[in-house]
Amino acid sequence: MKKKSSLQEQVSVEFQNKFGTAPPLLVQAPGRVNLIGEHTDYNDGFVLPMAIDRGIWLALQPREDDQVAVHSLDFGETAVFHLNNLQQTQSGWAEYPKGVAWALQENGYALRGWEGVLAGNVPKGAGLSSSAALELATARAFQQLSGFSWDAVQMAKLSQLAENKWVGMNCGIMDQMISAAGEAGHALLIDCRSLETQLVPLPPAPDGSGTAVVILDTTTRRGLVDSAYNERRQQCEAAAAYFGVPTLRDVSISKFLAEADNLEPLTRRRAKHVITENLRTLNAAKAMQNADAPLLGQLMNESHISMRDDFEITNDELNVMAEAAQAQPCCFGARMTGGGFAGCAVALVHEEMVADFVTAVSQKYQQQTNLSPKIYVCQPSPGASVVSQPN
Repeated sequence: MKKKSSLQEQVSVEFQNKFGTAPPLLVQAPGRVNLIGEHTDYNDGFVLPMAIDRGIWLALQPREDDQVAVHSLDFGETAVFHLNNLQQTQSGWAEYPKGVAWALQENGYALRGWEGVLAGNVPKGAGLSSSAALELATARAFQQLSGFSWDAVQMAKLSQLAENKWVGMNCGIMDQMISAAGEAGHALLIDCRSLETQLVPLPPAPDGSGTAVVILDTTTRRGLVDSAYNERRQQCEAAAAYFGVPTLRDVSISKFLAEADNLEPLTRRRAKHVITENLRTLNAAKAMQNADAPLLGQLMNESHISMRDDFEITNDELNVMAEAAQAQPCCFGARMTGGGFAGCAVALVHEEMVADFVTAVSQKYQQQTNLSPKIYVCQPSPGASVVSQPN
């Protein structure tokens, strides 16, 4: 909880320094880690993310004109844009709040200008959705000041629209949905077709102790706005077209196995990952409801193998990290998480042995890669919310 309050304090103090008054409104939106269900979202499948206690904090006040002026403590710069004359400038982080303003206005929301200060503690480029956190914090800010009601699903959809059409990143709906609709103590099973959600609790360890979700950052980075992600998407679309269905969500495992040999080998592997990953995700949610941490862990391990061998989105460091985690007796399971090619793994660990786990995995990873990992023990946290507002 320390990190949260210090960020809250930081943006509040900066706001006070900048505007000479305490911020009348403070909002936050979390990053996320996906426990299982990777590259299934844009195939209309199932995902099982968890909002984490790292996110974006935004202190703000309304303006009387149609301007938004937001200062980022992380980047040390202020973005200014006019709501009645939005222009794409491709200037990095500022395009996310601008894109959300564009998406809201395109869908009939009348927006009010504001000014504020934001800061975040979601590691950038680590596959933990710092961009979705920024989008949803912006949506919350506009919602509070412009007086429309908060609809988590609608705000997630419009934030995704901003990222797809304004920023140019062809992401699925998962990141925005969990940042909008997460709840403390739970992960969220999301049906990416209907956008129905189901809260699922973190399972206890078999001895009745708690479990912890540990994010293992390899510190390797690769931007997602590149060809590899879109290429995987096209390969999934080609497989769906072969089966004559809208998306791979509609292909049963029996249908896939019956036809697999007729598919071109690369397309077959891509389809196999998505179809089996959907099954693993649904089974993982059941395991969590049944308080079965070992089964959840086993499914996570199987998911990593599928991403490594069939979808081919891991790298050497992610494989070393997942294997180092899986080798610890207190670890139920571990897998790569996020878009892939770099970034983080996630592990489910016996809560009382987290410190030993972190030390052992750090040492093993460092020995094998000569890189220093960053490791975060996370709690399932609430989605985009208002932290304080005028009475």
